[in-house]
Amino acid sequence: MTIAALTKDSQPTGGPKPRGALKEIALPFTNFVGGLRSYFSLTIRTLLWIIRPPYRLGELMKSMDFIGVQSVFIVSLTGLFTGMVLALQTTYSLRRFSAEGVVGSVVAISLTREISPVFASLMVTARAGSAMAAELGNMRVTEQIDALTTMSVSPVQYLLSPRLVASVLMLPLLCILYSCIGMVGAWVIAVDTLGVDPGVFIANIEKYLALGDFTMGLIKAAVFGLLISTISCHQGYFASGGARGVGIATTRAVVQSAVALLVANYMITSWLTQL
Repeated sequence: MTIAALTKDSQPTGGPKPRGALKEIALPFTNFVGGLRSYFSLTIRTLLWIIRPPYRLGELMKSMDFIGVQSVFIVSLTGLFTGMVLALQTTYSLRRFSAEGVVGSVVAISLTREISPVFASLMVTARAGSAMAAELGNMRVTEQIDALTTMSVSPVQYLLSPRLVASVLMLPLLCILYSCIGMVGAWVIAVDTLGVDPGVFIANIEKYLALGDFTMGLIKAAVFGLLISTISCHQGYFASGGARGVGIATTRAVVQSAVALLVANYMITSWLTQL
């Protein structure tokens, strides 16, 4: 066997494969970057269309009704049982230190600062965010969005901007509702069931609950509303692949919104607590 033959046999076969493998490894990263670019581009277009006429007040009212009014029951039910569980756990924990009188303030601060905006937003994500993604995705695959463009109607202005404004407006209101219903549940468990003094319960809430606690919760709720609407609308607006594609877009909308809420919650909390 000659040296040339040995050299030829020792060379790896399939030369282009390493480059193809590298491309496959980088594909998730490039898809992620492309998705972020598409998301921010669509979000900016949606924000710009909010201030440009014609203003779709009818569509805004429908979106506010769907996102806010129709979420009242599930948000109230979740808030009631959350407040009851918080009061139950907190009372038994603080009773070891003879400090059950501060149950009201602990529950109130926990609800207004953290639990109400996060849980209310998660409920809206599961109910309204998924529906927005599915509706827009169905309109995309059935070419209804293309039909709007053909009729010289901006689909971003007509479909996306009202949903964004409605989400930002309604989430803080749902957050307030969640906190109020949660405190009702906490009162029922702590005062009526576990025997906490009602005067002390109310007095400690007035003493320790500050305006900044409400402000933090409302800021979070507004930001969460922005995230829910933009992520859900982005997934639905660019859905493809028929019914299966609409299902995938809906699933992605819920998962991505939930993850974005939790990440944003930490960032906003870290920022506001340092002010």
